[in-house]
Amino acid sequence: MKRYRFLCCVFLLSIFGIGILVSDTLVYAQQAKDSDEGRVVFQWAFGSIKNTGLGPQFEVITRDSTLRSGDQIKFFLKVEKKCFVYLIYQSSQSELSILFPYRFKLLADNYQISGHHYIPEGDQWFELDEVTGTEKFYLLASAERLNDLESFVNAYESADKSKKDGLGEKILSEIRRLRKQYLKFKSYAEKPVTIIGNMRGSEKTKAVGLNDLADYAVEISANNFFSRTFTIDHQ
Repeated sequence: MKRYRFLCCVFLLSIFGIGILVSDTLVYAQQAKDSDEGRVVFQWAFGSIKNTGLGPQFEVITRDSTLRSGDQIKFFLKVEKKCFVYLIYQSSQSELSILFPYRFKLLADNYQISGHHYIPEGDQWFELDEVTGTEKFYLLASAERLNDLESFVNAYESADKSKKDGLGEKILSEIRRLRKQYLKFKSYAEKPVTIIGNMRGSEKTKAVGLNDLADYAVEISANNFFSRTFTIDHQ
């Protein structure tokens, strides 16, 4: 009889333990799902072709840089998980323009950005003109569509020249506000993209190859929101 009671207790404890294990597993799985839903994951590369004494040289830009009139630049983007990526340019005269997406209507809820995106498209490159000064590129990625930012950009693009300065400041203020709002999610990871099973080397400069920009992409992942500003000293 005592042995029977002992076995019953063992059985009940086992069931209780399994219940706790299953419960913990379900909670962990739900947390992982919730975490994944807020992830921002995309590939990114920023390249330039510099005119040097040795001829044109391709260089990957990963931080603030110095470029000269006549140098060329290009961007690569590949969204790996549905998120909303924006690239905004500010000229040395504080004029703003949206470089990506090309049209906000492409960001409709039922639209899935896929494939490789080159900015500008195809074999084209942006070329720095003779107007020198500080130029900036604002890269933002969000798990949710940035509707307020889009509204400010739309208003800016359709406004008279006399109103652009004020509307431009609204765009920059919104970028600052978003960064402050998501400050607690500032942590992110950045790693080279694996190609044919091998990790890309750390070589920064090579002979010009117009189809090589995607080969230098890094994968960026973050919780909910990511932003980075590239400042170019245009000489």
